[in-house]
Amino acid sequence: MALSRERYSIAAIVLHWLIAALILLNLYLGLTYESASGLAKFNLLQLHKSVGFTVLLFSLMRLGLRLAVRPPPLPDTMKPWEKLAASTMHWGLYAIMIGLPATGWVVVSASPTNIPTLLYKTVPFPFIGPVHDLPMAVRRGLESDVAAVHETLAFLTIALLVVHVGAALKHQFWNKDGVLYRMAPFLRFGGRA
Repeated sequence: MALSRERYSIAAIVLHWLIAALILLNLYLGLTYESASGLAKFNLLQLHKSVGFTVLLFSLMRLGLRLAVRPPPLPDTMKPWEKLAASTMHWGLYAIMIGLPATGWVVVSASPTNIPTLLYKTVPFPFIGPVHDLPMAVRRGLESDVAAVHETLAFLTIALLVVHVGAALKHQFWNKDGVLYRMAPFLRFGGRA
């Protein structure tokens, strides 16, 4: 029981919830992008790219923190397969948090339209040079292929988030083992705010 009361660091908690909010926002932007047109579509895409690059930056920071600071241990009451599933889920989420914006960056870099990215309408963000310098025919094919991967990763993200949130709620309300407490900023052990 004492082990389940340990929490993630404040930095890890802040990054977790910031990244979660940004991913949800970007999923929404990505899903509504096709229904927009004209300048609204352009602005939506620029915001989507800005949020995506922010997720990439915060995710790399979160991964660095995760590698530098051990997370609090899972409760002893969890079965070995549950611990393996939790570990697999977390590493899968890291792969998504980095892979999704990285594939988006490749798509932008390969795009024959050459539309520059201005993060939050202010900061110029570069193309990936080796991708952007490929012959135009190669870039078109790469853009199409990687865009399909990017879209698949977006839907995989939704599935992983549903499982991740479902597991956290199961531990909170069914198992009552304090797992959610480790990451919830305003939750005391036992589930009370």
